[in-house]
Amino acid sequence: MFENRILRRIFGPKRDEVTGVEKTINNEQLNDLYFSPNIVWMINLRRMRWVEHVVHLGERRGVYRILVGKPEGKRPLGRPRHRWEDNIKK
Repeated sequence: MFENRILRRIFGPKRDEVTGVEKTINNEQLNDLYFSPNIVWMINLRRMRWVEHVVHLGERRGVYRILVGKPEGKRPLGRPRHRWEDNIKK
């Protein structure tokens, strides 16, 4: 509601060409003037771009192996020796 209200202020009232009377813009007309893409569609598009990027990296990269679900090697037993923050401080 807030976004539509602000967009109506930006675009202003619409004049009827025949009678010259000012009318407020309805939601369909407002969406035609200001098209905002669907957020779910945008997220899926960005994911697909990332997948394409990872595929072009090659099979030897770790990101690709994680994407296709074939990581190599085993994780060590026990707790990790350091946190990543500890490695940055050194």
